Amino acid sequence: MRPFRPGWIPTLVVLALLPGLIALGCWQLGRADEKRALLDTYAEREVAPALATSQLQQSQDPAYRRVRLYGRFDAEHSVLLDNSLRDGQAGVELLQPFHDQASGLWLLVNRGWLPWPDRRVPVQFNTPDQALALDATVYVAPGKTFQLHPDPVGGQWPHLLTAIDAAQLWQQLDREGFAHELRLESGPASYRLGWPIVALGPEKHLGYAAQWFALATALVLLYLYFGWHRKKENTDGRRHSTGPA
Repeated sequence: MRPFRPGWIPTLVVLALLPGLIALGCWQLGRADEKRALLDTYAEREVAPALATSQLQQSQDPAYRRVRLYGRFDAEHSVLLDNSLRDGQAGVELLQPFHDQASGLWLLVNRGWLPWPDRRVPVQFNTPDQALALDATVYVAPGKTFQLHPDPVGGQWPHLLTAIDAAQLWQQLDREGFAHELRLESGPASYRLGWPIVALGPEKHLGYAAQWFALATALVLLYLYFGWHRKKENTDGRRHSTGPA
């Protein structure tokens, strides 16, 4: 059997790269499992009865729970989430404080998407004056959001932001409020709705995992091939140099 002598440099390269490729593949598999669990949770809570705001405050896992609200919007402290595209068109999402009369709690309600084709013209929207009964779903942002801060134009409302932390909004307004965003369901106060549950589905993560594992496999096969192939070339070279002139 032909000896296997790949050399120390290829061996070091494989030892350095192979664990990382395998780890990335396993990480993507884990992300796929997380996304499946998230989608299962959403599907289960989407058909569950809506909670009252008093029940919402007691929930240790509020993500994707439906909530029944009754109260009024605060039109003076609106927030516009920038960099939101729909069908290739630029726009913003409109979020407004909502005072729930039953619990006295403030909630940050996302009323949906609005087009904003011309940045020189302010975004146009209306805020209902009367008390409304609304249904909404709790959205818990993954990871840490940017810190809330006034927009550059003298801190005027509405604030234009790229991300928001609801808890810091209540701190800025000196109000007692719920720490997560609520996304409005279709109703009298909604604009264009329809948010993706997850940015990347489980199948995408499985595809990425397959790519990382394929790279790891290719690296090992190349290492084995060149280890044996290099020995064969060295052997042929020695035989050629000792032959008759």
